[in-house]
Amino acid sequence: MDQSDGGALGRLRATNRELLVGLVEGAGRLSRSELTRRSGLSRSTVSGLVKELLADEVLVEHEDRGTAHGGGSGRPPILLGLRESPGVVVGIDVGHRHVRIGLAGLDGTVRDEERFDMDVDETPDDTLDRLEEVYRGLLDAAGASGADVRAVALGLPGPVDLEGRMTSSILPRWRGHTPAVELEPRLGIRPTVDNDAHMGTAGEVTFGAARGVADLIYVKAATGLGAGIVVDGRLVRGGTGIAGEIGHVQVDESGRVCRCGSRGCLETEVGARRLVETLQTAHHERLTVDSVLALETEGDAGVARVLGDAGRAIGRVLADLCNVLNPQRIVVGGSLGASTALLGGIREAVDRYAQPNAADAVSVVPGELGERAELMGALATALAQQRSALLR
Repeated sequence: MDQSDGGALGRLRATNRELLVGLVEGAGRLSRSELTRRSGLSRSTVSGLVKELLADEVLVEHEDRGTAHGGGSGRPPILLGLRESPGVVVGIDVGHRHVRIGLAGLDGTVRDEERFDMDVDETPDDTLDRLEEVYRGLLDAAGASGADVRAVALGLPGPVDLEGRMTSSILPRWRGHTPAVELEPRLGIRPTVDNDAHMGTAGEVTFGAARGVADLIYVKAATGLGAGIVVDGRLVRGGTGIAGEIGHVQVDESGRVCRCGSRGCLETEVGARRLVETLQTAHHERLTVDSVLALETEGDAGVARVLGDAGRAIGRVLADLCNVLNPQRIVVGGSLGASTALLGGIREAVDRYAQPNAADAVSVVPGELGERAELMGALATALAQQRSALLR
């Protein structure tokens, strides 16, 4: 389709086309009347856009018709689906001590996935080389080649500006790197790059606990603490791309020096390493995040108290965001997201410190994807890139 008419009308048409394609993609197949109902657009607008999308071979009609409206005996509506297209997308989740990489078909079905441990913080060049090796291994295992890859998305455990550059001291050895540029010759395609919390947000919005929610805060509680903020269905990136860094809100001006260079950041009090360190003094065996969560499940009162205190500290910051943004849901993910005590502490602090109406409006729930949220978000981002390219 030629969208050279530009202006507000052209942008609106493009937005509405993407809306319809997204609805069909999410449901598999939909009739024109169901598209009209779900999109909120007029019948004539949907009819015209569907005609364009059929002509552009983005959508196809299926002869195996759906059931008649109301289950009656009338003629069933023709169902619309996405045109089947060969190819795959790749999502990559880089954590502080691990890397996950997954390959999915254009219908979102994950075909293969691999995880390996690596000291990512200290080895940016080695990490990128290892990514290339595993990437090519996944393609070979799937019987695919680089030419089959439609989009790649990468999540990193640190701020990434809108130019794709790592500028923060949070990952000092990565500072100045532009991972997308550096990976392009390795992979044969330039990936979309964002921070891990934003990717986790995309994962829970597309596949998990935030589906269908237009206003929400996703919190990744792990080694670091980050957030993704969604307002009116759109991720807020901010002026330089680093919106959501709640782990670096100052909570104690005389507290510990943080890896970001500031003092007394929230992350220095409630990051997973800090919590494990706090609890270690009361236990003989060497603790890890997994063993701490196991102790909570077993009813260890000390562990529950420390995790509850951490939740209340996080919730105090989130309460202010609730007053400002009025979200419908707070989704807690990351390695600590499975802690009942942590979630309970967040809920308690939001109820105590947010305006009553804002507190009543928001639910606090664990993520559904666990530690795979960032990988699934990277795949969701790659699929969205592929869809946008299809609509151009």
